[in-house]
Order: sequence, then structure tokens, then C-alpha cells
Amino acid sequence: MSFPLLTATAALPAIGAVATAAVPAARRNAAKTLALLFSLATLVLAIVVLVRFDPDGDRYQLTESHSWIAEFGVRYELGVDGIAVALIALTALLIPFIILASWHDADPLETGSRRWRPTQGFFALVLAVEAMVIISFEATDVFLFYIFFEAMLIPMYFLIGGFGDRAHEHGEEVASTQRSYAAVKFLLYNLAGGLIMLAAVIGLYVAAGNFSLTEIAEARADGSLDMATNTERWLFLGFFFAFAVKAPLWPLHTWLPNAMGEATTPVAVLITAVVDKVGTFAMLRFCLQLFPEASKWATPVVLVLAVISIIYGALLAVGQRDIKRLVAYASISHFGFIILGIFAMTSQGQSGATLYMVNHGISTAALMLVAGFLISRRGSRLIADYGGVQKVAPVLAGTFLIGGLATLSLPGLAPFVSEFLVLVGTFSRYPVIGIVATFGIVLAALYTLVLYQRTMTGPVRPEVAAMPDLRPRELMVVAPLIVLLIFLGVYPKPVTDIVDPAVKQTLSDVHKKDPRPEVEAAK
Repeated sequence: MSFPLLTATAALPAIGAVATAAVPAARRNAAKTLALLFSLATLVLAIVVLVRFDPDGDRYQLTESHSWIAEFGVRYELGVDGIAVALIALTALLIPFIILASWHDADPLETGSRRWRPTQGFFALVLAVEAMVIISFEATDVFLFYIFFEAMLIPMYFLIGGFGDRAHEHGEEVASTQRSYAAVKFLLYNLAGGLIMLAAVIGLYVAAGNFSLTEIAEARADGSLDMATNTERWLFLGFFFAFAVKAPLWPLHTWLPNAMGEATTPVAVLITAVVDKVGTFAMLRFCLQLFPEASKWATPVVLVLAVISIIYGALLAVGQRDIKRLVAYASISHFGFIILGIFAMTSQGQSGATLYMVNHGISTAALMLVAGFLISRRGSRLIADYGGVQKVAPVLAGTFLIGGLATLSLPGLAPFVSEFLVLVGTFSRYPVIGIVATFGIVLAALYTLVLYQRTMTGPVRPEVAAMPDLRPRELMVVAPLIVLLIFLGVYPKPVTDIVDPAVKQTLSDVHKKDPRPEVEAAK
């Protein structure tokens, strides 16, 4: 029996969560170090998965299959394609940086404060989320996926509501109320999506007789499972609604700015760079593969919603006064690009969307974490409270600028390649949609450059005159992300080589081919 590598990759952070939570309360630094070591060990296993995966091999590799609930046909089935491998690597890469950036976020506050937080609990919850996200990317049994898709809401709820941002412009009591509101809103939105998906999961079992993604997809492909048109469409809508909430897609997005604004900055990164990727990944893996005809039927509406997300998110980002909420609305715009690429039904669009998931995770982590370091120094999230930072903290300002330029997809930085592929893939099939989506790039340049100009340039405000530059621990967090942004911006081939075969298979599932160019290339 071969070593269960996928199970080990998901189980290791889960074991780390239990071990971290068991550390005595007085040994906070030991708990932090233990959590970091488990996250690094998980990264090593993720790299092994990446190395062992053969892009030209079978669609799902490193597979594991065991009977679980035999009476209902539920199996413990795992397997990864190129898209899942890329996102597992992204998750395992970002968690150590999130832990390092959170090093003091869960330290106890003043004695007797109602806002005392257990340090061990914070880092245990982060590792628990990592475990659930990784197994969500690995699961090829629909019921198994659903369990962890929903279960990750529990640790996220406590991370948002119990460990909120200390830099709040209101008093402690108001801040606590807003954290609770953001956490409950996050939970209710995602639970509503999950309950609708549960009905669809049950409906899928009634129609197919099992929960195996591979078996159902094969039966759909060879014609042995023929769903009625209305049945397929209702099931698609049940799955898509849950994924659109998680993604988040307009108009189901409103929980995200609250959650990101009230959570600590590293937890905000965990939400948008890691957890939300499960929604867009699931659209590719489940919606398109299980319900190909319904996916094509819904495409016009989904494309319109994606374009609205792009423009709406960017416009609201332009008008934000709060740094963290600005990044949150920018992320809504970026997720619109990802969903646009998925449902453009072209190889360029879907390759770009998958690459965008990876690049958005890195760029948002870089920008948001530097913004968090900035906010922790000044004690305010308001843009108006800053000015002239580049003169007193040039390294902080420089890394903030690179993160911002990546967010607006500057050529030479990683997000540019993915955004370009999404737009090219969309324009080749839906030119009007592609043209409208392009305005999102213009708005991204506006909100990013205005943010930098108002916080980093101009006269030095007295409140920031003594602001220290990035410390060694903070540089350890930011520098690798900046290097990755530049490397993947110049040479994205390592990622595209992994995801392109999976994208071609997904297009084959929905019986789509790339449009022929109007002008043939010269031979």
C-alpha cells in the first residue's frame, strides 16, 4: 500500500492544530513556534505533492479511496488535478507567512480586559482552517467535499469574531459589537449557501446513486447517466449559489468587506487569499464537470454578474476611506475576473482564471500584510490618518508600492499575466463583455495609486514622523512574496504547465472548443 500523501498533507495541520491548542496557556511563544513548524512541515508535503504530480499523466493522481458510509455510497476519495495541486501549494505557502505576520496579534491585552484572547487558540484555528481547505481541494467525493466546505466556517467564525482588529477608530465596546456582527454575517451568508448546496447534494445522489465525482462525470460522458434538463439546472444552481457566496460574487458579496475589515490583517488574508479560493475552485471542479449543459445554459447570466462584480467592486474601492475595506472591495473585483475567465469557456480564460487564483493570493497577501504592518504602527485604518510614510519608512513604502502595482496588474508582475489571459479568453468569445471588463483595470489603477499617494507621499504627518521601518520578522514575511510576484510575472510557465492539461479536460467536459481566430496566423 502506497503512502497516503494527500491524507498526510491535510492531516498534518489538523494534528498541529490539536497540538498547538494543548500547549499550556503560559507558554505562548512555544505555541506560536509549534504552529509555525507544523505549517512549514505541511509546506514540505505540499512541495512533495507538487513534485510527484505529472501534468501529462492521469487527470486525478495520488488517489486514495476507502469505504466510509457504505449505506449511502459515501467514500473517502481523494485525488488532485493540476488546478488542485496549484491551490494546495498556494495554501501551504501562505499559511507560514500568515502565522509569522500574526505573531503578536493574539497576545493578551491589558489584565482584566474583556478582549483577552488565548494565543494558542488563535494559531490552532489557523491550522484547522488550513487542514480543511487542503482536503477541500483534494476531495473527489461530493459529500466529503461538502463536509469540509461547511466545517471551515466554524474556525473562521471564531477567528473573525474572537480575534478582531485592534486598530479600530471606535471604542472597545463598539469594536466588539462590529466584530460580532461581521462574524455572524459571514456565518449566516455561508451557511445559507451551504444549506442550499446540501439540498443539491442530496438531489445529485438521488439522480446518480452515488457521490463519486469521477464516477458521475464518467457516467455523464458516456451517456449512462442522463439527467433531465430541469433537474440538471436546479442542481447546478444549488451548487453554484454556495460557491458564489464563498467566491464572493455580486450580489452575494456583502459579508466580505465586514469580515475583512473587522478581522486581524493576517486573518483577512486567510479569508480572501485562501478560503475564498475554494469557491472559485469548486466552480471548475464541480459545476462544470457535473453539470456541463447547465453550466453553458447559465453562462450569459454568470458573465454579467462577473462583470458587475468587476466594476462595482472597483468603484467602491475608489471611494473607500478604510485601507482594509479598500482591499476587500478590490478583491471582489478580482474575483469577478476569475469567474469571468471560468465561464468564458476558453482555454485562455480558464488558464488565466486558475493562474489568477494563485497570483491574487500572493499579491493580496503582500499588499494586505504590509498594510497591516502600517496600521499596527499608526493604530488606525483610515487613509486620511497617513501621509509622508515613504520618507520615514522607505522599505515599508516600497513593498507597499509593489503590492499595490501587482494589484493593478502592472506588466512584469504576476497578476498581469493572469488578467491578460482572462481578458483575451473572454474577448475571443464574448467581445462586448471583454471590453466592459477592461474598465476594471482602469479603476484598479485609480484606487491603487490614490491609496499610495495619500498614505505614502506628501508632507510627513506628525503621527507618523517616528514610524519605524519594517522589522526583520516583517521582512521575512513580505520579501518572499515580492520575489514570487516578480518571478511569476516574468516566468509564469511553471504554473501554466501544471494547470493547462486540467483546463483542457474541463473544457472537454462541457464540450467546448476555443473559437477559431478570424485571421489565421502566418505559417
